[in-house]
Amino acid sequence: MRDNELILEILHQIQESAQKVIQRFQIISKPNDFTDTSNGVEKMDAICMMLIVIGESLKKLDKLTDNDLLSKYPDIDWKKAKGMRDIITHHYADINADTVFFTCKRKIPDLLVTIQKIINDLKV
Repeated sequence: MRDNELILEILHQIQESAQKVIQRFQIISKPNDFTDTSNGVEKMDAICMMLIVIGESLKKLDKLTDNDLLSKYPDIDWKKAKGMRDIITHHYADINADTVFFTCKRKIPDLLVTIQKIINDLKV
């Protein structure tokens, strides 16, 4: 049996983290913006922390729903989203600014839309 209240709480946590990524990314226009200044490095650090939160929360969702919920929304590569958390956590010194930039620019907005759709679907 699923605990829908807990599932929704985790989804809202993902939503909030994705919104923070988008907000923090607004001043970044190219990958070098992450590496050329100390402010840029701090932005990348803060964004990476939110990417860790997103990945960890996705893993919790899979465990809680027996890998059933996210698979119903194939527009997102959930495996890569969860894998990003592992890469950041275990290989932070090797993080590539281009990868973080691409993730923020191309992946997080789509993730946010899909998470909102899942929340809406669960509330019905």
